[in-house]
Amino acid sequence: MPNKADLLKMNNITNEYNDFKAGYVAIVGRPNVGKSTLMNSFLQQKLAIVSPRPQTTRNKILGILHGKKHQIIFQDTPGLIEPKYLLQTSMKKSVMTSLDQADIIMVLIEAKGLKDNDHDVLTLTKSINKKKILVINKIDMIKKEQVLPLIDEMTKYDNYEAIVPVSALESTNLDELEKIIIEHLPMGMPFYPPDMISDEPERFFVSEIIREQIFLKFGQEIPYSTAVRIDDFKERPGRKDYIRSVIIVERESQKPILIGKGGKALKAIGASSRLAIEKFLDRPVFLELHVVVQRKWRKNAVAIKRLGY
Repeated sequence: MPNKADLLKMNNITNEYNDFKAGYVAIVGRPNVGKSTLMNSFLQQKLAIVSPRPQTTRNKILGILHGKKHQIIFQDTPGLIEPKYLLQTSMKKSVMTSLDQADIIMVLIEAKGLKDNDHDVLTLTKSINKKKILVINKIDMIKKEQVLPLIDEMTKYDNYEAIVPVSALESTNLDELEKIIIEHLPMGMPFYPPDMISDEPERFFVSEIIREQIFLKFGQEIPYSTAVRIDDFKERPGRKDYIRSVIIVERESQKPILIGKGGKALKAIGASSRLAIEKFLDRPVFLELHVVVQRKWRKNAVAIKRLGY
C-alpha cells in the first residue's frame, strides 16, 4: 500500500480538509460469512463477487465509501482458513496484509452461532492491538430475542469498540455501523479522489464476474480448480468492446465439463457473464471465452503470481 503522502500526490488531492476522517477498514472472517455482501451493500454497488459457496473471494478487494467529512476504505478479504495448498497460502497472506494495513478491523461472525473457523479468526484478531468492531451478520435468519444474548456472549472474546448486529443482505443497521466506523476513523485527508470507488482496473472486475458465473453454475471441485485470465480488452468507440478471456483448469478431465456437450455449458457461462459485464461497465461488449489446461496451477508459485494472487 502506498503511503498517504504518495497517494495524495498521485491522486492530485491538494485541497485543505478540516475535521476530515479517512482510514482503512479490513473486513475479516471465516469463508461465507458475508464479507463481500457487506462491502457491496455499503457501496450500493457490486464490486466483490458473491456466491453461496465458501472461498469465492480470492483477492483483497478495495472499495471506497465517500462522505462529506469522511472516506472509508474497505478491504474485503478472502475467508480465513488453514491453507491446504499454495493458492490458499497466498489468500491468507492477503488477509494478513490487510490486517497490518488497517486502521480498524471489522470482524464478521454469523448470527446463527460460532463455528470452528470463527474461533480461529477471533483468536487471531485478539492478538492484534488495533481498534476492532465485531459485526454479527445475517440477523434476518434468527429471531429478534436471540440477538441480545449473542451480543452479551461475544463481549467475553475481545475488547471491541462496538458489537453491531446487521443484515448485510437486507442492509439492516448499516447506517448505525457506518456511524461507529466513522467515530473510530483517524483524522486526516482523503486517500482517493471522490469519483474513485476502487483501485482495481476494469479487466480485474471482468475476470471476477466470469469466475462468479462459474461458481454459480458448477458444483464440486470445478469452481475451485478454475482461474480466469483476460488476454485482450479493447474499447471500440461506436462498437462493442472486445474482451477475450481464458478459463484455466487443472486437469484435462475438467475441460470438457466446462465446455459441455456441443459447447452448451461454455455458451451459458458466456451469456450470463456478458450480461453482468455489460451491467457493470454500462456499455455493450463482445465476449470470447476459451478453456485451457494448466496442470496443478494452484500449487505453482509462478502461475499463482501471474494470475494476480
